[in-house]
Amino acid sequence: MTLSEVALEPDQPTTPPRAPRSATWGLTWHGVRTVAVLELRQRVRSTRWIVALVVWFVVVGGITLLTSGALAMLGSGPSDGRASTGPLLFGAVTFLVLGLGLLVTPTLASTGINGDRNAGTLATLQVTLLTPAEIAAGKLLAAWAAACAFLVASLPFLGIAMALGGTPGTALPRVVLLIAILLASVCGIGLGFSALTARTAGSTVLTFLTVAALTLLTPVLFGLTYPSISRTQDVPVNSVPSDWDGQSDPECEVTVQERAVPHTERTWWLLGINPFVVLSDGAGTAEGTRITGRDNDPLALIRTGVRELRAGPTLPLDECWVGQSDPPAEPDTVSGAPVWPWGLAVNVLLGAAGYVVAVRRLRIPQRTLARGTRVA
Repeated sequence: MTLSEVALEPDQPTTPPRAPRSATWGLTWHGVRTVAVLELRQRVRSTRWIVALVVWFVVVGGITLLTSGALAMLGSGPSDGRASTGPLLFGAVTFLVLGLGLLVTPTLASTGINGDRNAGTLATLQVTLLTPAEIAAGKLLAAWAAACAFLVASLPFLGIAMALGGTPGTALPRVVLLIAILLASVCGIGLGFSALTARTAGSTVLTFLTVAALTLLTPVLFGLTYPSISRTQDVPVNSVPSDWDGQSDPECEVTVQERAVPHTERTWWLLGINPFVVLSDGAGTAEGTRITGRDNDPLALIRTGVRELRAGPTLPLDECWVGQSDPPAEPDTVSGAPVWPWGLAVNVLLGAAGYVVAVRRLRIPQRTLARGTRVA
């Protein structure tokens, strides 16, 4: 039998060639832009997205104005001034924008793949020259651009808070950049769940649960693990002598006492991955200054608290603060190590994992599909 006869044998089983890796992970700006433009055109044509953007602007603006008015009424004197209420308003608006963004973004990205599959339009993209990586990147870029539109609508109100003073000029671009990256991570998570589940409601719920775990579950877990990291041990304590008469100025002395010491350096990372902690630590407000409980900068207070938790217990314990309403501030060296790079990296990795899952689920031919999945 000749080679041509073997090639023309009708019953000869053949193995389809496997697509090269570049056919799956190849990326070009033209392909990504094509998918992103198609996605954005569909969103712009939808009146629901425009209504949501208008509602966002009204809600953020209304809460900002109400908060600024309340802070102005609560000012007790000239010392409270514009520069005193500025950091508080800036922190409140920043948390508001991030919180609303984490609520809106999952709905923008968690239906990008299964929604098109149910509508029968996904297969049309898959049979073109677009690679799965380009399709996933285009949908991710479109969802992120839509989320950033809400962020841009909030810039005037962040500018109002900056205008009150007390906040460094570098805080605004840092806050905007961090929020944009966090929203991109949520878009990646939603895209991954959209590729894994057949129902759009299921992918949206899973994305919301992931966001809730990062924002709400992490502080709860930190509080639940707090008793397990506390150890009773002998520690040096700088305190007032037990025989102090209460009239003259005391001379504090260091004694060894048995205390319950929480080793928060073991579980600080539970708070470090929280998006609100990432934003507070990376905002750079009141950087390099000593923060106490009297300060009205919520971003700086959270930053200092989390960094001190990361450093662990400071020994000897300083309890020599008789006659002061607040304990003395911790040394600046205790809270010097930043936390936000760690937390931001974890959030970005979660988003990247979602993108990788989406690319793998967009490859064709697909070996297995969920029951009831529409192909075209």
